[in-house]
Amino acid sequence: MTSPVMTATGKVSGTHDEGTGVHSFKGIPFAAPPVGDLRWQAPQPVESWSGVRDATHFGPRAMQLPVFGDMNFRANGMSEDCLYLNVWTPDPSDAARLPVLVYFYGGGFIAGDGSEPRYDGAALARRGIVTVTVNYRLNIFGLFAHPELRAESPHGCAGNYGFLDQNAALHWVRDNIAAFGGDPGRVTIAGESAGSMSVNAQMVSPLSK
Repeated sequence: MTSPVMTATGKVSGTHDEGTGVHSFKGIPFAAPPVGDLRWQAPQPVESWSGVRDATHFGPRAMQLPVFGDMNFRANGMSEDCLYLNVWTPDPSDAARLPVLVYFYGGGFIAGDGSEPRYDGAALARRGIVTVTVNYRLNIFGLFAHPELRAESPHGCAGNYGFLDQNAALHWVRDNIAAFGGDPGRVTIAGESAGSMSVNAQMVSPLSK
């Protein structure tokens, strides 16, 4: 395991690959579990923890059906409690200040996960890029729109929960990525399929400013 890294909500310890020099931190919560009264609500701040959190395993993937045969998950099961992200970095020291890539997975907003091997950030980390993959709510949990939910929303809308999850993750990156060697002033967001549509949504959202 790596030396602990201090985030805004507590310390995490990940894995160091001595062959490549890459440090990986998996399953870091960036928002409170969106369960119970928080289902179909904007993501809320995660509670701080004491001690050192084990960040050597991926968190659960978002609720979904196995609709795509090319998806291979390394996630620790499936759950509504799915708001976790993963970080790969060549140097977790505060002084590194490396460029950052945040990647949103594809899957038609009905499937996908940040643990898929095709999104693994180790290759980019070896090239000096701190890489982050993000989980966000899918399907009915992430996109359900209803007049009663719209009336409850401080934004006056419903059905944007997955996009709000992504936005919460971007705020986490802004506030914490320096502790992993990343530069919060040099963050690029990218994705494929639904992930690229998510980039468009984040670019036009006033919440991303």
